[in-house]
Amino acid sequence: MKSELVRLFQTLPHPCGYFTERTAQNLVIDPASPHLPQIYEAALARGFRRAGGHVYRPHCVGCRACVAARVPVARFVPNRSQRRCMRRNADLDLVVAPANFRDEYFELYRRYLGTRHPCGGMDDPELEDFSRFLYTDWSPTQFLELRLRGRLLGVAVTDVAATGLSAVYTFYEPDEAARSLGTYAILRQIELARARAVPHVYLGFWIEAHPKMDYKARFRPLELLGADGWRELPETGSQIVPE
Repeated sequence: MKSELVRLFQTLPHPCGYFTERTAQNLVIDPASPHLPQIYEAALARGFRRAGGHVYRPHCVGCRACVAARVPVARFVPNRSQRRCMRRNADLDLVVAPANFRDEYFELYRRYLGTRHPCGGMDDPELEDFSRFLYTDWSPTQFLELRLRGRLLGVAVTDVAATGLSAVYTFYEPDEAARSLGTYAILRQIELARARAVPHVYLGFWIEAHPKMDYKARFRPLELLGADGWRELPETGSQIVPE
């Protein structure tokens, strides 16, 4: 990622989405840059993430809780619980589709947010919120559909780059909680990366001991981006010094 091609902006402080008592700030790559499609691949390896047309990473004063995380595909070994998850969902078909708007997607997205984020500001999305958040004109995005005899149960929004797949967001049928579709989606993304000879699956940001973010540590080995580069998360917890 050549510095002469990249302008970074820092957002104003805003409420943190993970800790109610904290404020957050992000570094954002210039969303108007014509080089974003070329920059994005290298940015993933530098700990950035995409939301809509914005490529960002947390840059908060006095807090480094969010740590970029990725799974090295060649060395990943599913644990017993993950193997059970795969067997439990063996009746599902995976369909790789282009990223676009469909009523079928939006209705599932709306139901998912209404169940997972009630009264949180995301639970009543508008039609334009769907595309504004999940994909943009330049992003290398595919929708991994999870279907049961044709019925859509989940969508794993996945950016595809030569250096890795990025798990942007997953939404799924809230009435199928017993299937652990969030876990299953990551396992299928890892399988897809392996089939395409892509070295990593980027999982966004890991937060140690956070009830909504610590689940990523179950995908072993997990690499975290620290001040000295990517290092494997030890079994005993984080000894990674954040950037």
